Amino acid sequence: MSKILLIEDDLDMQTLIKTYLNQAHFNVISIVSPTEALDIIQKESIDLAILDLTLPEMDGLELCCKIREMSQIPIIISSARDDTFNKIQGFNQGADDYIAKPYEPAELIARINALLRRFKLREMVFDTLSIDTERRVVRSNNQVVDLTITEFDILIFLIENRLQPISRERIVGAISAIHEDTGLRSIDTHIRNLRSKLGDSAKEPKYIQSVWGIGYKFCI
Repeated sequence: MSKILLIEDDLDMQTLIKTYLNQAHFNVISIVSPTEALDIIQKESIDLAILDLTLPEMDGLELCCKIREMSQIPIIISSARDDTFNKIQGFNQGADDYIAKPYEPAELIARINALLRRFKLREMVFDTLSIDTERRVVRSNNQVVDLTITEFDILIFLIENRLQPISRERIVGAISAIHEDTGLRSIDTHIRNLRSKLGDSAKEPKYIQSVWGIGYKFCI
């Protein structure tokens, strides 16, 4: 169930939107405070944010910018300001969509689903491991994992071919950063480093399993 953060200071509108989103099977956190919103995004796994522009503490455009500085979650601006200037400002500050009030809740739900589909294509989640393939960011337990270019490419290659054993030769052929002369000897080192950074174990693998006589496979 996708978790939606709704920042709306009109409590009647907030209740209405939350009701419709709950009926559409979204988990909604509804709040008024932009400061609280930023704190929630830092501490919780939020899939999408909806925010008004007229908010206490700070303007919604400023909030949108601050959210974008700390997260790449989709942002929908829901506002009565329907002029072109504010729409442009919203997109310039990092919003992914802008819907002018009043609107039918069904339209908002359709826009949410469209954004979530698009963003899920570039994000892969396996238990506590999440991978943003566009930004090349890996997180384990919500903590960024510092991978080298080669380690990231090997991880993605194993995931794309998950549940089937991948030989060291195939990994070398697929990863351009690995030189053929040293490739086979270096694969085990890269895998060992990957496991260490992901908190994985060769004896009890959670993500990367050794396959005797062949190579490795991603096992989720």
